[in-house]
Formats: sequence, C-alpha cells, structure tokens
Amino acid sequence: MSTQKPALLILAAGIGSRYGSLKQIDRVGPSGETIMDYSIYDAIKAGFGKVVFVISKNLEGDFKVLFEKYSKRIKVEYVIQELHAIPEGIEVPSERVKPWGTGHAIMVAAPKINEPFVAINADDYYGAGSFKIIADYFNQKHDDDRTKYCLVGYQLQNTLSEFGYVSRGVCNSDKNNFLTSVVERVHIQRIDGKIIYSENNQPYELTGNEFVSMNFWGFPPSVFDQLKKKFKIFIEKNADNIKSEFFIPFVVNDLINENLAMVKVLKTPDSWFGVTYKEDKITAVETLKSLVKRGVYPENLWG
Repeated sequence: MSTQKPALLILAAGIGSRYGSLKQIDRVGPSGETIMDYSIYDAIKAGFGKVVFVISKNLEGDFKVLFEKYSKRIKVEYVIQELHAIPEGIEVPSERVKPWGTGHAIMVAAPKINEPFVAINADDYYGAGSFKIIADYFNQKHDDDRTKYCLVGYQLQNTLSEFGYVSRGVCNSDKNNFLTSVVERVHIQRIDGKIIYSENNQPYELTGNEFVSMNFWGFPPSVFDQLKKKFKIFIEKNADNIKSEFFIPFVVNDLINENLAMVKVLKTPDSWFGVTYKEDKITAVETLKSLVKRGVYPENLWG
C-alpha cells in the first residue's frame, strides 16, 4: 500500500485560447466558484498532496492570484507549456506557432512531479466520488509500474449535453476492466429518446451505458520517460505537419499495444459536465446548486 500522496495535474494552458483571460472563466458556483475550484476541493478531500498547473505564459500573472488562494490549503506548483519545452535533440519546425497538445502538456510537468498523479482538464467537472476512486486505486499494492496506469470511466449517458452533439471516446476493456482500446464516436446526441452517433453520415444507436473517457487519467511518474520517447517518434513522423497534435490517448494506446502499460478503467457513477455550449452554463449552475443543497459542497467553497 502506497503512503505517497498523489498529485493533481491540471491542464490549463488552453484556457487563454477559449476564454481570452482567466478572469473571464465562467463562474458557476453559488459563491462565484469556477469548475476548477471544485476539482481542487475534491482532490484535497480525497487526500491529494499537491496540485500542479500547466499554463501558458500569457496567463502566468492571472494564475498567481489563484496560486495564493490554493496554497493555503495544498502545495501548489506550476509549469509553463511553451513551444520550445521539448527533449534535447529535437528541432522545432520554424513554422510551428503553438505547443503540441495534451501529451506535450503532461510531458512538460516532469520536473514538478515525482509521485503518482492524475491529469485532468481545467474546465471539466468530474465529481467528488471520482477523485476518491482514483486515490484509492493509487493506494493499492501494485506489482510494477505497468498496473499503476488508470482511467476514470463515465457512463456515456452521464456526459451528454442537452444543447447539441458531442464526441466521446468509448472505452473497450477486458474482463478485469483493463483498457483494450478507445474508439472515438462523433456527433453523439439524444434524438427522440435515443442516443445516436453518426459515422459516414449513417446513424447508429448507443445504449448510454457505455463507459467513456473524459480525460481523467492516472499515471505513475515513470510515464514521463515514455512520453519523451514517444514524442521523439511523433516529431520524426510529423515534422512537416505544423498543426499535428501529440494527444495523450494515442500515447496510452501505444503503451498498451507494446505491453508497457495496463490501464485500469475505474468506473464511476458520477456525472461529468463541462460548458460545451453556452446554454450548458445554466445546467452547470443548477447542478452545483443541487449538490450544495444535498450537502456535497459548502455554499462558499473556500469560505
């Protein structure tokens, strides 16, 4: 059993491109909390020992205000995701203007993390129970690093928007709940009481009970060495594609196929939500009000 507290890695470098400034992130809690506030609160309650933010340089000033607030409750670190934050020996294509996506965002956090960690999106709500589930998994005895990989899986019906279609990675796993593949399904929405996705302009039905990935990953710190190796291969293959992205699911899939990782799918009953469409904010606000009323959260999260 591990006594090392896990770290929470929050991927927040993309916030600037979506919102323009951290100050403009939607306030959804009854006392002006952001979705990220709830993730950090839930992680602290689940026994996490540190939070590391991956941010872009232009948000550094804005984030320092948040660092002060959080640092009173948990150890806080941050790292800048920059274009040139790459392993030695790799040349950045001259036309490239932005970093390489989620796999790169996790990779740049290597100097700040020496413990098992969870990587999440900054602007997604994952649920208090999900943080407890993944913390408990890290605390179990593991024979080697391969089995320390994990993914919190959400039932598809608990991740949909009422205001438009979404894309989801449907998880396939073996009898022991180890991930075998993630299949991307697009244009998923409820139509006439059914959950439908589209492929090659043809509609197909899903049950809603399928477990999907919402980018809630658990890793041992040894994953950083794997990311560096995979990134070098990725650059060699994509040197001429200046818009190519180094996505974490692709890396994990390779590690599974090479028998370097066994990714446990930790099934949660929690509902996920984000603000995919502007109308989703109303749902987020009402959902959090309900959770406060039920006593899951205090009305003023940090009060």
